[in-house]
Amino acid sequence: MEIYFGKDNTPFDLDFHPSNNIVATCLITGDLFLYRYAAESPLESVLEVKAHTESCRALRFVNEGRAVVTGSLDCSILATDIETGTAIARIENAHPDPVSRIVNLTESTIASGDDEGCIKVWDTRQRSCCNTYSVHTDYISDMTFASDSMKLLATSGDGSLSVCNLRSNKIQSQSEFSEEELFSVVIMKNGRKVICSTSSGNILLYSWGFFKDCSDRFVDLSGNSVDALLKLDEDRVITASENGIISLVGILPNRIIQPIAEHSTAVERLAFSHDKKFLGSISHDDTLKLWDMEDLLKVSTTNQSASSDCDNDGMDLDDSIPKSSKGTKRKNGTKGQNLGNSNNFFADL
Repeated sequence: MEIYFGKDNTPFDLDFHPSNNIVATCLITGDLFLYRYAAESPLESVLEVKAHTESCRALRFVNEGRAVVTGSLDCSILATDIETGTAIARIENAHPDPVSRIVNLTESTIASGDDEGCIKVWDTRQRSCCNTYSVHTDYISDMTFASDSMKLLATSGDGSLSVCNLRSNKIQSQSEFSEEELFSVVIMKNGRKVICSTSSGNILLYSWGFFKDCSDRFVDLSGNSVDALLKLDEDRVITASENGIISLVGILPNRIIQPIAEHSTAVERLAFSHDKKFLGSISHDDTLKLWDMEDLLKVSTTNQSASSDCDNDGMDLDDSIPKSSKGTKRKNGTKGQNLGNSNNFFADL
């Protein structure tokens, strides 16, 4: 299943509905698209709205799938009703800089990151931005949430990984600054390993609680940047590279199991459907593709890793936060000076 949006209509993010067969994606044009999918059937358009006047760069389903939250280059965040396509709420200055990433945390909280490394946590019950973390000096490329410990992990273009403690509302830890940009992050090995992809094509492995420096590197993965990671299970991750190749990769032992799908150029994001029957991918070839996971994994079933990581590192021991040697980009002082309306963003959700 595939949708071509037209030349230079690049999709920047995608997300699947938490319970229905609906996928959402957002484009450089500011448009938001929703499609209904089914096995061996073409994608059916459900909704098309002009969400933002500038590029729409991040999105997530919220409120049990009744709304989609999008973030834009114009620094705004919008909540859109998926049934009617109408705007539920919009905040024009959600961040002082363009929004680069949005992720779900709990049923009532989301996090957003921007181009200058600022992370905000939004509480939908209190209808407010409940905390701001200014930890990075470059764009937030990805975030993931460890729900058991209430830790929000983020990667950045400044080459570092950060850990924010949502219970104490503090920046708990930050890694040393790598010469490589970090593009994506997942938690694996039952919470004992954090995996980050890089602009050089390497994968960095951090032991939980020891975030200052990586404990292992997977250096033979790709000669191209690894732009996206998606956890399949505790031992395998799906990677997407700048050359358009989507691969199944084993972690500890580190090995390329096999390529499983392909775009003609760089893949921007990956996501699973709510039942994990479909893999979604978006690319700079201006397409959204849905792949049947059963078909993708047929050939690799005999290659599944039976090994386990016996690393027994401790937990939450590294609280050091280094100072960046990077961060040469300067903030745009013309944006985001008035944040007064940000606390009312979720008032109508």
